[in-house]
Amino acid sequence: MPIDIQKGKLIDYRLRLRFVPIRWRTLISDWTPNRQFVDEQLKGPYRLWRHSHQFEECEGGTLVRDTVQYRVLGGKMIERLFVRRDLRRIFEYRYNQLAAIFAAGEAQS
Repeated sequence: MPIDIQKGKLIDYRLRLRFVPIRWRTLISDWTPNRQFVDEQLKGPYRLWRHSHQFEECEGGTLVRDTVQYRVLGGKMIERLFVRRDLRRIFEYRYNQLAAIFAAGEAQS
């Protein structure tokens, strides 16, 4: 279901991370309509998770920029062996989904 993004909104997720079920709760800590929003993990797999989603008008469309600050349990070795690769796949998937959505919108124009 679509989520009504607004400052102070709590979002609860259930997902699997490497086949392990995880509950994740985030808080929308900042929200500027049509410009950006920030979600911060309150409960989940990371020691720190802060994800800024920024939207900027540019020639021919909108630039979507993600900035993620995170820390993992287990330190740098766990981050290098597992987390970095997983995050890269997640954001590549997101990039491809956004590209497909916007390409479909252009085809309808």
